[in-house]
Amino acid sequence: MNKVDYVIEMLNIRKEFPGIVANDNINLQVEKGEIHALLGENGAGKSTLMNVLFGLYQPEKGEIRVNGKPVKITNPNIANDLGIGMVHQHFMLVDTFSVTENIILGSEPKKSGTVDIKKAEAEVQEISERYGLKVDPTAKIKDISVGMQQRVEILKTLYRGADILILDEPTAVLTPQEIHELIEIMRTLIKEGKSIILITHKLKEIMEVCDRCTVIRKGQGIGTVDVKETSTTELASLMVGREVSFRTEKTPAHPKEEILKISDLRVKDARGAEMVKGLHLDVKAGEIVGIAGVDGNGQSELIEAVAGLRKVESGSILLNNESITHFTPRKVTESGVAHIPQDRHKFGLVLDFPIGENMVLQNYYQKPYSSMGVLNYKEIYKQANKLINEYDVRTPSEHTPARALSGGNQQKAIIGREVDRSPDLLIAAQPTRGLDVGAIEFIHRKLIEERDKGKAVLLLSFELEEIMNVSDRIAIMFDGQIVANVKPEDTTEQELGLLMAGSQVEKKAGES
Repeated sequence: MNKVDYVIEMLNIRKEFPGIVANDNINLQVEKGEIHALLGENGAGKSTLMNVLFGLYQPEKGEIRVNGKPVKITNPNIANDLGIGMVHQHFMLVDTFSVTENIILGSEPKKSGTVDIKKAEAEVQEISERYGLKVDPTAKIKDISVGMQQRVEILKTLYRGADILILDEPTAVLTPQEIHELIEIMRTLIKEGKSIILITHKLKEIMEVCDRCTVIRKGQGIGTVDVKETSTTELASLMVGREVSFRTEKTPAHPKEEILKISDLRVKDARGAEMVKGLHLDVKAGEIVGIAGVDGNGQSELIEAVAGLRKVESGSILLNNESITHFTPRKVTESGVAHIPQDRHKFGLVLDFPIGENMVLQNYYQKPYSSMGVLNYKEIYKQANKLINEYDVRTPSEHTPARALSGGNQQKAIIGREVDRSPDLLIAAQPTRGLDVGAIEFIHRKLIEERDKGKAVLLLSFELEEIMNVSDRIAIMFDGQIVANVKPEDTTEQELGLLMAGSQVEKKAGES
């Protein structure tokens, strides 16, 4: 193929950080009008490579060509001028601004020296309709869903004239319905002549929507494959360097005594709206109970209430027959609850602390990590190194700030910290969000190990496959209540989807 047929060529790109080679002479060639997947484990160097293309990082060596011409991309403005736009995994939006204000930020249309907001809103509306994005230009960011916020990020790149879109883990925070809508949006963009680079580790999505896939492992390019000629099994082994099992192996559960009992629980969200409405739920020792539901039906408020992070309006939460209903998060933890939070940045880590110190956030004030108010760093880092090795947390060192790790490695650090304390109840909220297949397999195994030790596990996930694969019992949550309890072996994803949408609720509720 003639080189000019490539819209993007990254040749022998090398990017180093202190103590680590993030990209080791990687090649990436993207054809015009294709969706090209960039696949790799957490910390493999995918986002780093795209940050080089977008001008956020400068490579130590290598060449970038856009439409066959060598270019130097020293900052994102140059990338924008070359028609390259990037939608980051963690959105870059101002909460209090409207959709239009966010989209035009930095390139505002002026009229008599002031911003012509009406003209901008009309332009945003036109682009939104052309690409099937369906976003209200006047809505405030804080009032719209995560899926809508992502559309705003895509619109931002299109408004600036991007022909090549980089989407960094775009489905990590979306519901199944929003993922389906995003895939349709990507197809529309390709029809309009755009090219897309999709950073992901979700093999199902690659098989569904991508034309070719470049695999990176531990900072090195493994190769590029035609998606039509490969399989999820082959992609998984290319990514992690070994065979991966997609089926979680586990023996049948043998539930014992009741560990968690929630009765008539009512919880409000930050705006004062009641989200948990008289909910009843129990979890026994030696079982994994999965909560299935469409995001926004009170799951987050339920988990935060049990963890002590949100006030309970009424009802009770019992742990081992003792009330923890109004306990502080520390008292909940000390009672025997571990919590893998949904939002790892807000509730899981102190990002500017070394990863080693993050490993003892739950018990730093106890022996052997502290004595008479003085921290024992030798013991703290001994424990940190144990967990880093056991959970394969890829970090240049235990002293590296948590924010410098990839999202998946941050998650593995949190899971290591929480599981290692061997709690009576392990709450795992979206435990594999943003993780690759190898890490997912490892974490599922850890959850099952805890169950087999006689612990109670409460799993919240928006991935139906995960709920079906890992749970021993599934509690379906709709409109703030548990409307059905089903066994994974007695149901299907389609039936779960109907229950989650509120269909057949009466029939099922009567059966449970």
